Amino acid sequence: MGLAVMVVSFAILEGFRNEIQAKIFSFGAHLTVSKYDNNNSLEVEPINGPKLSQEMRHYPQVLSMQPFARKTAIIKTKDEVMGVVLKGIDEHNGRSPMRTNLVAGKFLSFPDSAASNDILISRKMADKLRLKVGEEALFYFIQNPPRIRRFNVAGIYQTGLDEFDEVYVMGDIRQIRELNAWPDSLVGGYEVVLRDFRQLDPVYDNVLGSLPYDLKLDKITDQYAQLFDWLQLLNRNVIIFLILIIFVATFNMVATIFIMILERTNMIGVLKALGATDNQIRRMFFFRGLNLTLKGMLWGNVVALGFCAIQYYFHPIPLDPENYYMDRVPIHWDWQVILLINLAVFITSQLAVLVPTYLIARIKPVVAIKFD
Repeated sequence: MGLAVMVVSFAILEGFRNEIQAKIFSFGAHLTVSKYDNNNSLEVEPINGPKLSQEMRHYPQVLSMQPFARKTAIIKTKDEVMGVVLKGIDEHNGRSPMRTNLVAGKFLSFPDSAASNDILISRKMADKLRLKVGEEALFYFIQNPPRIRRFNVAGIYQTGLDEFDEVYVMGDIRQIRELNAWPDSLVGGYEVVLRDFRQLDPVYDNVLGSLPYDLKLDKITDQYAQLFDWLQLLNRNVIIFLILIIFVATFNMVATIFIMILERTNMIGVLKALGATDNQIRRMFFFRGLNLTLKGMLWGNVVALGFCAIQYYFHPIPLDPENYYMDRVPIHWDWQVILLINLAVFITSQLAVLVPTYLIARIKPVVAIKFD
């Protein structure tokens, strides 16, 4: 049971962490390159896209780059008004990871002839503004002169993270270029995806040293520090939890072998009287403990992996997205970690078995035979 609880707990907690990370990465890549701005405004000065893209591709750790631009706006419907940020994207460099968050409608279209009028809004925005897929919404852009655009709601997304769902509307980057009178070579910035997220800090240091002075580089762990601190806290909780469960399982094994020795004290006395050595008797109890450990590990893995498979494929246990950021209990399959958990349980259990067997050396044959 201890092994089953450890495997299931790790699969759920790692699944939860990976799901949250995937949602964050779908909105913001590992690194973001943009124009340096003292005001930290969401609307930034444009940069030369093709030149920067060519320079960034020299780094082997860079997997892909997606241009973006942002512009603040006010959405007005018949009954409601809401301030939002229109984030312009394109898919010329690959499919957007935002597709995974789509819950209704279809994704943005990117025609070659002109800028698309399609937008994606979040489920929260759709509920507040009473908008449905296929309906139109008026966007008011505060600039000189003010501009008004009518966009079509092509789809609705949901991440469960208020940092995104309450702020961002996704659209075609060419709409923002037209509003700002930018040529096609200018972009608001680039979102850079790395081949290995674990290399974020060294890649950040290398790229930062080669960027021009007027550009800034942001790590996603700094942009959403609160979320990543929370995920780091989850990692600590997993380690503490695993240690506690291993301790409980080890204690149970020690207690089991002690009970076995006490129940067989008479037998131990008889064996010693017949000439059996302490090591011979100790090996007998050790192999008995080994047999119990292997059976327990077999059934523990069957129960844990069976539960995880049922939840992974059929999702019988739901969650409230408002509180947990997802609609079901997530499962993450990491076979290397599962093997390590099994190995740790096996080693600690066998070490625990050895401890009570040393009690055998203190048992005297005459006393043991009379023991009741």
